Amino acid sequence: MARRGKKPKGRPINGWIILDKPKGMGSTDAVAKLKWLYFAQKAGHAGTLDPLASGMLPIALGDATKTVPFVMDGRKVYRFTVRWGAETTTDDTEGPVTKTADERPARAEIEAAMSHYIGEITQVPPTFSAVKIAGERAYDLAREGETVEIQPRTVVVHRLEIVDMPDAETTVFEAECGKGTYVRAIARDMGRELGCYGHVTDLRRVAVGAFSEDDLVPLDELEAAAEEGREELDAEAIESGAKARVVDFAPLDEYLVEPAAALADLYEVMLSDDQASRVLSGNPVILRGRDAPVFCEEAFATGHGRLIALGAIEQGSFKPKRVFAGR
Repeated sequence: MARRGKKPKGRPINGWIILDKPKGMGSTDAVAKLKWLYFAQKAGHAGTLDPLASGMLPIALGDATKTVPFVMDGRKVYRFTVRWGAETTTDDTEGPVTKTADERPARAEIEAAMSHYIGEITQVPPTFSAVKIAGERAYDLAREGETVEIQPRTVVVHRLEIVDMPDAETTVFEAECGKGTYVRAIARDMGRELGCYGHVTDLRRVAVGAFSEDDLVPLDELEAAAEEGREELDAEAIESGAKARVVDFAPLDEYLVEPAAALADLYEVMLSDDQASRVLSGNPVILRGRDAPVFCEEAFATGHGRLIALGAIEQGSFKPKRVFAGR
């Protein structure tokens, strides 16, 4: 007799939470926290954010996890502060200082050096980073005292600007970059080039893919929404040590962003109810209309008021590759 699969634990909820991750919290811990708050069946994040960094950590719940690669491949915007005069083992404030210098760069010198870090550049990621070496994270190996050798990689920096220079020791930058770029490496390399050394003292991610700073939600705001929906315990239950559960998720669900929001850079195919039903069954549909594209490598389809599928357009037909079951 065939064994029945276990029923997934949690709510079959779908959507994005654009978390404003606080400093000191790891990305995996943040995902676990939101999965627990929402009692979600499935959760994942779109791009690791270091514990010492704050800011945008897009977290996908349920079927939205299918759109994670499109967010991870999108551009990121970081605001970061560089302290000149010292280099550290971690390229931030966590590690000990390894090199120092008395020189401090003038704004004109920094602006001249910045041009070397815009466009397609080669950089060696920090020793303490999430880069995998033989299946192990570089920061895990480094913390165990092993010598870590990370190969140079090519990354793309679309924009690098000075936001502020509050004093001779400090420069605040904003960088817009592609996947895999480490702004800590930019700070380290620029410091070496300027002959003054440098490390990051503050790092905040303010945009990822289609999501902007306006979408950010602080963790304490989500926790307050969860508190709104908790059951009220009577004196006997409190005395017995019972814990209040979230029974009304409406206040939390107000913060959910539709899965389709992650796909703003893709072509959208709007389906009729009949077409949507066909696509949900895994069948292709012919696209009508003078402006309908004949070919599109990546597209998404909406219908029944929601995201229906990811797929491609071939010979005038939308062919689903990943179907979204819905709420």
